[in-house]
Amino acid sequence: MAKKNPHLNPETFRDALATVQDDGKRNWVYPKKVKGYFYKYRTYFSWLLLAILFSGPFIIVDGRPWLLFNIFERKFIIFGAVFWPQDTYLLIFLLLIFFVFIILFTVVFGRVWCGWACPQTLFMEMVFRKIEYLIEGDSNQQRALNEQSWNQEKITKKTIKFVIFAIISLLIGHLVMAYLIGIDQVMTIVSSPPTENMAGFVGLLVFSGIFMFVFAWFREQACLVVCPYGRLQGVMLDNNSINVMYDYVRGEPRTPIRKNAADNIDKGDCVDCNLCVQVCPTGIDIRNGIQMECVNCTACIDACDEVMVKVDRPTGLIRYASENSIRQGFQKLLTGRVKSYIVVLVLLIVVFVSLIVTRDDISATITRFPGMTYQEREDGMVTNLYQITLINKTYEPQEVELKSLAEGIGVEIIGAQHLILDAQSKFEGRFFLVRDQDGVKVNQEKVELALFHKGEEIDLIETNFTAPIK
Repeated sequence: MAKKNPHLNPETFRDALATVQDDGKRNWVYPKKVKGYFYKYRTYFSWLLLAILFSGPFIIVDGRPWLLFNIFERKFIIFGAVFWPQDTYLLIFLLLIFFVFIILFTVVFGRVWCGWACPQTLFMEMVFRKIEYLIEGDSNQQRALNEQSWNQEKITKKTIKFVIFAIISLLIGHLVMAYLIGIDQVMTIVSSPPTENMAGFVGLLVFSGIFMFVFAWFREQACLVVCPYGRLQGVMLDNNSINVMYDYVRGEPRTPIRKNAADNIDKGDCVDCNLCVQVCPTGIDIRNGIQMECVNCTACIDACDEVMVKVDRPTGLIRYASENSIRQGFQKLLTGRVKSYIVVLVLLIVVFVSLIVTRDDISATITRFPGMTYQEREDGMVTNLYQITLINKTYEPQEVELKSLAEGIGVEIIGAQHLILDAQSKFEGRFFLVRDQDGVKVNQEKVELALFHKGEEIDLIETNFTAPIK
């Protein structure tokens, strides 16, 4: 638990972090184990999300992973749809849609994503924290264990905990790699000696080490220091945004009360028990209002509701609410700002769908082979070497043909006459443009190349042909 300071000045409390002591050292947070309505359903929901997350790399559709974010080969598969480097504009629109949706969602519902669906929260609170409770006990027991000398009990518990943490971190590291390079390549790396795939082996160790560091030591600092979302919420939220809020109208003044006591009439419902602070994983006092450190995890709601039941007061002293709903008694969701974001989001989705529908099924990129100009053959012909990259964006194999539209210039494809493309695949090859030396009139001339599919021209590409004049 963070250093207790229940009477913070509302004008200055935001100038300090609950996880930092006055001397600048870290104030380690020992959140008290929480139970209650929201925690129960967050647990169920986390099981569902974790099951989806871990099964994602194993879901194969038509021989392709359902999700793949291969930044190394610049190939992305999102819900079965393949996006190549030539589809960068589509990914930009997809990212814009995602960011506008996040902004809209935050404006309306605050940081509910952080508390319910963020992978950092899922693993920290629903996996690593539960293991810690199981091995080391509740907050007071954890604090006592850390403060005691290194005896057999402490060594045993810490060793067991960190071994389990390391195993889970390895699993998460392999999971991330599976999303980046595919489950097949991960299985190859795991089943082969490290020397055969040193880059992959080092990558797995690095990712696993990062997760071990985050969940064993860095913890809530990832949300407070690294993640930009908490800082951005300051410009996203307004008085109509729904957050985990303390009802100060009903709760003040804070005074200890007794169940069914006659002198409780003029007192606020908050009994100043401080349990909302003790269960908070970032060590804040929710009664001070919306704070950057709050991840909307609902732990304070469950703790407060339990107390309200005991003192015979209505639950919901801390609840999902907006500033206006607490102060004025009513909630307005569809504000002008929200409507504007909805319009922008709908327009982006319409444009994205239009681009998806109208994008070419097959795209081609042709470049001159680097470091070469022309080659003269003994039969009096002169050639230029080119590279061609073809991408088949359809779900069926395709056959295409490359032809030159320039008179006197032919195409010789190295190794094939026709180009056969597998479904949702990329083909890289080389070809020559060939001209009779006697037909050369200029050192460099523009050449139009056409790509045909089923006898129909589908793409027109312009390049240069270089040859000496004799």
